[in-house]
Amino acid sequence: MASGESRFSSQFKNAGKDQEALRKSRADEVVTIRKDKREDLLSKRRNLNDGEEGAGGSTVAAPTTTTSSFANFDIAQLHALFNALVNAPDEAAKELASTNLQEAVQQIRKMLSTERNPPVDQLIASGVLPVLVKCLEKGFNVNIQFEAAWALTNIASGTSEQTAAVVDAGAIPLFLELLTSENVNVCEQAVWALGNIIGDGPHYRDYCIQLGLVPPLLSFIRPETPIGFLRNVTWVLVNLCRSKHPPPSPELVAVLLPALALLVHHEDTHILVDTVWAISYLTDGGNEQIQMVIESNIVPTVQTAALRAVGNIVTGTDDQTQLVLDCGVLNHMGTLLHHPKDKINKEAAWFLSNITAGNVQQVQMVIDAGLLPILIELLSEGDFQTQKESAWALSNVTISGNPQQVASMVQMGVVPPMCRLLEIKDTQIINVVLDGLQNILKMAGDDHLGICTMIEECGGLDKIEQLQNHENEEIYKIAYEIIDHYFSADEEEPQPGTAGEGFSQQPPTEWNF
Repeated sequence: MASGESRFSSQFKNAGKDQEALRKSRADEVVTIRKDKREDLLSKRRNLNDGEEGAGGSTVAAPTTTTSSFANFDIAQLHALFNALVNAPDEAAKELASTNLQEAVQQIRKMLSTERNPPVDQLIASGVLPVLVKCLEKGFNVNIQFEAAWALTNIASGTSEQTAAVVDAGAIPLFLELLTSENVNVCEQAVWALGNIIGDGPHYRDYCIQLGLVPPLLSFIRPETPIGFLRNVTWVLVNLCRSKHPPPSPELVAVLLPALALLVHHEDTHILVDTVWAISYLTDGGNEQIQMVIESNIVPTVQTAALRAVGNIVTGTDDQTQLVLDCGVLNHMGTLLHHPKDKINKEAAWFLSNITAGNVQQVQMVIDAGLLPILIELLSEGDFQTQKESAWALSNVTISGNPQQVASMVQMGVVPPMCRLLEIKDTQIINVVLDGLQNILKMAGDDHLGICTMIEECGGLDKIEQLQNHENEEIYKIAYEIIDHYFSADEEEPQPGTAGEGFSQQPPTEWNF
């Protein structure tokens, strides 16, 4: 879990937003998981990005005299450009020839990247593969290598026959050499290409392993690897693990498990999902592999990783959250909230905090699942990290929920444990709790006196009074507003801004304390 302010701004829907804004919008982060038929569709992937950024991050000028249509493609011209570079008499001629060849290869890549039905078979039949594979060799500049690798990646993402054509052209050894390139974009594209080749079946998987794929691939699992690159590496690990006919060798499993044990702790949803898939494929390979997975001690962390992956998805829009809820995920949350491991409790509470930051219907689903009493219990008796997540989850109900939902939460006993948390040193959680208490009082309207009594009887009033002197401006302002509006001499007068939204408009039995 991320730490500090960034953790809350990126992974909590309600962070940094006022109540009105929260009612109107949600985080726009789009988090997607791999869809159905991943066995068939996701063992290979095309790179469809049509950006003009070259391997070195510099902008590559698009040629002005050609288009991406195969009708304008001339294999003879490509050979001529290639030979002009290879036979360039001096540096000036070499530089010009290199630029021309780069533009030509880029046009091939564009044909394969941007068209709905790319002319893969036509390009293969034209004899383009030997030239593209030659462009992977040492001595060519990184932009040519990058464009050629990208084009070959997309060809290898096609049918088994198209993948075989790339392999038969001698691409695998050169892709393996590119894994040691000093250019990270070239390395990543080589990884992607090899992933597509491996995804065609165990024959290419074992061939790539035999040629030395695994050590350089695993070397990319390090903190400084860009996140997009690491996602591709993890996806290749999935392809290494996925086939059962035959399954990965025990030697390969023994090497991959420590890497998966690292990745299973990652924050990124894509990496977590693929890591869990890789482990699931390994456990589908027979008793020997199952025992190796068990002995690696990775099993306890898989549950956390799966929970975090699903939790990341519900940080998205209400519609994205609803897709997860429709899968019945709340049926499992009670067990996870009662899990003997504190970390699982914390992750489950964090997950629910993003559900209760959704809409009224989603809050009701949490209530119907019987999860609010458990959250209130954890708010009171859980370990400190779980208490913090529970505070977020319950405070979010006061923002996203309706008056009846908040009233039911109050009747479940949420006020005393919220007040007890006002003594902690965590400024952010104090703010969250105060905001929740203030929202409850506002929603209660004319019935707020019962809430005031609860706050006073559990010692919360003294704590709120002390917080009027807090060094944090937002905390002392909220504390002052609560005291001034609800505990001053004229506290029984109607409160500003509550007449139209308070619980007084609801059946009085809702607030019979």
